[in-house]
Amino acid sequence: MKAGDVVHLATAASVQFLRPIFVRVIRELPERHTYDGWVWIEGYELNAAGDAVARRELFVMRAGVRLQALPAALPKPAKRRPVRRVPVRVG
Repeated sequence: MKAGDVVHLATAASVQFLRPIFVRVIRELPERHTYDGWVWIEGYELNAAGDAVARRELFVMRAGVRLQALPAALPKPAKRRPVRRVPVRVG
């Protein structure tokens, strides 16, 4: 993994990802010693539109991390219908 990669993290990467997330990698944190096959990464969690919503440090199993081909491959958010507002008489 290198800076700028977008990765998909699910339970294969760690049990903490019951709800899978997408992360744009900032860097690996090699100064943190871990178990064999595990790595600390620093990155931005992405929402469905591909925008960064939170900066996170994550402990993941390297074999479970799935690289995404392009950031544009993220699922699109559902369109919402506009709410129809009507005047209300009070009293």
